[in-house]
Amino acid sequence: MASRLASDACTPPVRWGPWLYYRRADEGKQYPVLCRRSAALHSEFVSYSDPSAGFDFTAGKRIEQKLVDYNKEAERFGGYSYEELSEVSPDHRFIAYTMYDKEKDSFTLMVRDLVTGTLCDKPRADRVSNISWAMDGKALVYIVTNEDRRPYRLFFSIIGSNKDDILMLEEPDENIYLNIRHTKDFRFITLNVFSDTHSKVYLINASDPLSRMTLVWEGESQVHCIVEHHRGCLYLFTDAAREGTPVDSHYLMLSDVESPGPKSWKDVFLEESGIILEDVEFCETHMVLILRQGRKLKLCSVNLPFPEHIKVPARLSDFHPFDLPLPNHACQILSGPNYDYHSSTMRFTLSSPVMPDAVVDYNLLNGRWKIVQQQNMLHERTKALYGNTFAASMDKPSSKRGDLSSEVFGDCDWNELSEYYACEYHDVPSKDGVLVPLTLVYSQKHKQDGNPGLLHGHGAYGEILDKRWRSELKSLLDRGWVIAFADVRGGGGYGKKWHQDGARTKKMNSIFDFVSCGEFLLEKGIIQENKLAGWGYSAGGLLVASAINTRPDLFRAVVLKVPFLDVCNTLLHPILPLTAIDYEEFGFPVDHEEFLSIRKYSPYDNIQKDVPYPAVFVTSSFNTRFGVWEAAKWAAKVREVTQYDSERPVILNLTTDVVEESKYLQTKELALETAFLIKMVNDT
Repeated sequence: MASRLASDACTPPVRWGPWLYYRRADEGKQYPVLCRRSAALHSEFVSYSDPSAGFDFTAGKRIEQKLVDYNKEAERFGGYSYEELSEVSPDHRFIAYTMYDKEKDSFTLMVRDLVTGTLCDKPRADRVSNISWAMDGKALVYIVTNEDRRPYRLFFSIIGSNKDDILMLEEPDENIYLNIRHTKDFRFITLNVFSDTHSKVYLINASDPLSRMTLVWEGESQVHCIVEHHRGCLYLFTDAAREGTPVDSHYLMLSDVESPGPKSWKDVFLEESGIILEDVEFCETHMVLILRQGRKLKLCSVNLPFPEHIKVPARLSDFHPFDLPLPNHACQILSGPNYDYHSSTMRFTLSSPVMPDAVVDYNLLNGRWKIVQQQNMLHERTKALYGNTFAASMDKPSSKRGDLSSEVFGDCDWNELSEYYACEYHDVPSKDGVLVPLTLVYSQKHKQDGNPGLLHGHGAYGEILDKRWRSELKSLLDRGWVIAFADVRGGGGYGKKWHQDGARTKKMNSIFDFVSCGEFLLEKGIIQENKLAGWGYSAGGLLVASAINTRPDLFRAVVLKVPFLDVCNTLLHPILPLTAIDYEEFGFPVDHEEFLSIRKYSPYDNIQKDVPYPAVFVTSSFNTRFGVWEAAKWAAKVREVTQYDSERPVILNLTTDVVEESKYLQTKELALETAFLIKMVNDT
């Protein structure tokens, strides 16, 4: 697996104003370095894989400027370097960032002068959860958490001033949380105030942050809400209820910045059945929408500002959206670091079960696109992965208004692996008849009836199941394994109702969905009897552990990665801090009905006695969000009460390493899990 690790020593440079920003690794160093270089100087030498190349002969120095060396930060923070937040000021003079301090167990805020390279005397603060620049980079607004990690104080600091930072707001109520972000044009800062009863959004003038903040929106609790600004218009992207009626997905609203208020919003698009708005990105000239229709994703751009003849709300087609090309089987689209509001080039990361992640730049003015970074996990030398793969221009004649579908350019444009691996889809009826989406990936060369297989699941927090191509799965695919992904209820991608139907008192739906998908794979002969394995991470570990409690005979082996296993006790007596979102997801055990519901699915409380269980490989870490004791006590109880079988061991793998921060440690752990699966399943 290590030989197939992503080998790029540098992230693709991001242009913002006159600069190109990127992170790169120095040979032999553990942590990266944040760098920048002038976009204009020797631009002919700029390479996506090696942007530091070149020399400024006029100034007599390297073309590259090092901004933050995280190896030096590690020396300051006890040999450990973990950054949570990082924001360059809009004038490119300063960078504000937060580093994890192990001794304080919190994130420390620092501001570095990018001209001199020195740290500013202030602001310096601990337990910082959010930062936003104000006054065109002359001031910083930030939020501090209390000892329970609740964001509750809002501060204002003028860079270079000797005066104490000003406390703008403090929320003493233990149920209220604060969050800030700046609009992409840096004109405003939005303050989100949310609790278990309500949500509010205030607008702060970034040029005068101490002036009166304006309430622009309010609604019920636990909603997602982002406010953006574009040329005098405010845009609200939210999934809040409409006049008390719950909605199933996000929608976009519009208001005038001169007369904002909770009652001033108008819908931008008319609701269209079956179409889910997943995300929206803004720049000065365009709005880009990420849409989902069933399993199919779409990426389309709309010109801004809207034409005067269009009165909102209107159908999406009335705005003449331009469909940007996507690869076949696209399963996820993530917005890139699109810092430059004035640029009409937007970056997205595109994922597919049969294509390594591609970082793609789209020019919204002419429809051209290019892959700026993509890993070739197969080492096929016949395919250029850093070539200039350009689409045709938007203005070419077409009856579909320049529709640039992937068919126009051919599969090779996307460097897919579909020549080697196949992807197919099924709808599996669950216990109550609801159809559960199931995605299969397998090797074209090694597929046959009765292969071994691995079933992935998550089903929590409304998060989309990770179905991206991952190089470690190649070790199983090339041995004839079928990799299956079950989009069970409780997860994301199919609307809020899909999430809610697998949460709290309905959590058993997620488990029944997962079991039904496993049964389907065996009944259809896709996977051979006694050769099905399961895999779950974090809350997905809860799903898989509950599934083997329900049907221990269904699985031959399972991997539970930092799993949530002792749900009832953890929710009743939280040793590690939990949030309102955790209780909304799994239930409030102080309520008798919800307590009984939690006891019904909690993995630790439902282990079957004197019954043979599958082989289990459970990993946990002393640095995980869920306590290491959960995995330890669950493994001990399974060993104690289930029927012993030496060929079905229960292996507990504990580590003190922060595995998420090291690709090598991740690969080492994945190799161990894969070896376990092969040993347990292939030897039967």
